[in-house]
Amino acid sequence: MANYNKVILLGNLTRDPQLSYTPNQTAIVDFGLATNRKWTAQDGQKREDTCFVDCTAFGRPAETINKYCQKGKQLLVEGRLTYDSWQAQDGTKRSKLKVTVESFQFIGSAGQSQGQAAAGQNDYQQQPSQAQQAPPEALGNDDIPF
Repeated sequence: MANYNKVILLGNLTRDPQLSYTPNQTAIVDFGLATNRKWTAQDGQKREDTCFVDCTAFGRPAETINKYCQKGKQLLVEGRLTYDSWQAQDGTKRSKLKVTVESFQFIGSAGQSQGQAAAGQNDYQQQPSQAQQAPPEALGNDDIPF
């Protein structure tokens, strides 16, 4: 039987990314992402639900997210669900699901409000063969029309 584990999320960072390194100097960044869902209930009331998701990225993408993202920034992430389990200090067994980021895309750019997508954005993949470029806001070009 085939298996498939893919997650695609578009949301806002709930906190500034936290960068750390493994003993062999691989970058790891942890951040939270909040996604919102709006709907109208049967009674006609407008409702909103927020889902908070912990995410982790590794390598060059981790360094890029840490450098260009901060709390409130919109980010599109693609990845897979990862199950973490540990024993808490009080001896209880704890667990949670989180997203291991495989690729991401910045949404919006300098000079745009948070929810508007910019034309010609860079897509950042965790595959080492793909060239990594800085996002448009990192280049400091004020003459770009978006």
